[in-house]
Amino acid sequence: MIQQTRSRFIFSKFLFFGVMALWLAGCINYEQEVSFNPDGSGDMKIHYWIKADTSGGNTFYDPLGIFNADSLRSDFTSPNIKIENITVSNDTVDSTSHATIEFSFTHIDSLNNVKPFAEYHFSMQDGAAGQKIYSQFILPIATGFGSNDSTVQVTYIYTFPGEIVTHNATQVEKKKLIWKYSLAEIGKGKTISVSFRPYKLKETPYWIFFLAGLVLAVVVFFLFRKKRSW
Repeated sequence: MIQQTRSRFIFSKFLFFGVMALWLAGCINYEQEVSFNPDGSGDMKIHYWIKADTSGGNTFYDPLGIFNADSLRSDFTSPNIKIENITVSNDTVDSTSHATIEFSFTHIDSLNNVKPFAEYHFSMQDGAAGQKIYSQFILPIATGFGSNDSTVQVTYIYTFPGEIVTHNATQVEKKKLIWKYSLAEIGKGKTISVSFRPYKLKETPYWIFFLAGLVLAVVVFFLFRKKRSW
């Protein structure tokens, strides 16, 4: 059983919610924040943390690699990703271990080829006329291992470059759509779904036309006055 678990972990260290359940018993908090560009590229920030004994400077989970900067860099290295920052730290005040990774990506669909996201099923497809449909699968957590801790949360925060048409977010804060779930709420998994109407890549702002018209009107006005003065 232990050997089988380790083999699955090697396949994808970052798939906490299926494999890490045996090790962490569903006690890891996860936050993923994504900001898109109109062409489907964008930026992502992942932050996860766990209650752990950090008094010795290390945690029980260090050998697993999920709180090791070099291991994370190796897992996320891809031609489609530019890693901007990786931070791993221990907070001895509240006995928590934290890991943060920030990166840009060429297109959200390309992340499906990156090992940590092997089962996330990122998708950006054409929808109705002028619309895009985005989806992502949220993996089930270890609810089958007796963990039902309501204080443990997974959170996904998205900013889309356009007008939102439909969504299934649990919260909306200004231009951000937020999906936040406890272990029990995820059950067998959830799917993020959003349809939006992207802003045009080369759309000229209306104030440009207004300003040009105003300048033209001023020029015509002064030319007319000058002509009458003759």
